[in-house]
Amino acid sequence: MGQISLSQDLGIDLGTANTLVFVKGKEIVVREPSVVARNRETGEVEAVGSAAKNMIGRTPGNIAVIRPMKDGVIADYDTTSVMMKYYIQKAMKKRSVFAKKPNVMVCVPSGITMVEERAVIDATKQAGAKDAFPITEPFAAAIGAGLPVWEPTGSMIVDIGGGTTEVAVISLGGVVTSESIRIAGDNMDEAIINYIRKQYSLLIGERSAESLKMDIATAGEVTENLEMDIRGRDMLTGLPKTVTVTAREIATSLQDTVEAIVEAVKNTLEKTPPELAADIMNRGIVLSGGGALLKNLDKVISDETKIPVFVTENPLDSVAIGTGKSLDYIKHFQSHPNVSIRPSID
Repeated sequence: MGQISLSQDLGIDLGTANTLVFVKGKEIVVREPSVVARNRETGEVEAVGSAAKNMIGRTPGNIAVIRPMKDGVIADYDTTSVMMKYYIQKAMKKRSVFAKKPNVMVCVPSGITMVEERAVIDATKQAGAKDAFPITEPFAAAIGAGLPVWEPTGSMIVDIGGGTTEVAVISLGGVVTSESIRIAGDNMDEAIINYIRKQYSLLIGERSAESLKMDIATAGEVTENLEMDIRGRDMLTGLPKTVTVTAREIATSLQDTVEAIVEAVKNTLEKTPPELAADIMNRGIVLSGGGALLKNLDKVISDETKIPVFVTENPLDSVAIGTGKSLDYIKHFQSHPNVSIRPSID
């Protein structure tokens, strides 16, 4: 493979909920929801990103709002390619150096299959990349969180995104053991929607569920008597209705999701070699991703594992930052086939 010009490189955190693009030397320049609005009749794209997200639940019959990523992998190939092309072009416009085609580092879940990974690579190239390099999400998150991934010491990262929760123990530039579960932020939203429907016979949308999660949701025991009014459609009368929901109720609805995340952490610890487990006991566990912002989640995991837990400084950006920073190590990765980044295969 020829010399790579860093001025042309992009790092993309292609997430289920949001897509972030990191440009070398400019940090994160694009931060948009992974949502596309298409015209059902013509097939044309009506909106991408924030504009498309604002249409959710508010579109006429001929407009379909699509989330092309599901559980961290591509659910709609063509729509994903269109979305990535839009974001790559948007990032290119923000650069001082204009190149024909950028090389792209794109993150993928650690539990992805070869077929799913191939789909991500192909979609990235179709979107305008010269070449594409997959990097596993937990490895990127660890780099973005500032963990010493190249040193002979154990670092544990728990990245809770929209579609997947990635747990990994990293040492000497590679993932020693990991666990990837398709339970994360979106499942929290679904759990809240289902709870409100069963408890109050009220139908609410994704945006309302996300507001409840962000404003009053707590993992484990609730210490504050927070409550929030939520509006939706009464299933019995079909009319609009407002109910008051408490933080304790939302905590109850999220219990199964939180337990699944804790179980993934425990399973990974059980598979960790003793020397690295001792390092993690000393250094602690680091949380990243949007799910890390759930109140009290760090305390719940710490109580269950008896290990200190910390939330990284920029949990929403850590994967994108790590993906961008790892552009510096492409040559290093190419000479070390066991690490978490590898070039695409034509």
